Amino acid sequence: MDYLALARVLHVLAVVLWIGGVAMVTTVIIPAVKRMKSKEEQMETFEKIEGRFSLQAKITTLITAITGFYMLHLYGWDRLLYLRFWWIHAMILVWLIFTIVLFILEPFILHKLFREYATKDPGKAFKILHSAHWVLLILSLVTILGAVAGSHGWYFIN
Repeated sequence: MDYLALARVLHVLAVVLWIGGVAMVTTVIIPAVKRMKSKEEQMETFEKIEGRFSLQAKITTLITAITGFYMLHLYGWDRLLYLRFWWIHAMILVWLIFTIVLFILEPFILHKLFREYATKDPGKAFKILHSAHWVLLILSLVTILGAVAGSHGWYFIN
């Protein structure tokens, strides 16, 4: 069995589910929740959806880490020494940000903080949340663009 190919397949599948979910939350769910009339309905709906997606995101980020570091081990850690492989650095950065948010900040700080702010001013709380999701989504999409291009020889940087 070709374990490198298996790792790549699982890696891409995990990234599609993970970042695709982030795109869905950012472009569809948060805007829909923001349009709801009552703040109770906003909070209940968002927490139900985000809670279910959080599990998917945690599982897919773990799969992404395992397969990504396995492939990096096979290709050589020395790729991190060259700017032409900037997208590998970007992948690690995106993974690190999401991992810290999903496993540390969200359960221990952000969930409580968001609930507190959303109770006082749901419009502002959801605006901040939506902006943060847009930043993460754009960073993720630029990384995906760079990774796909770079894996096919389009480095953009020599």
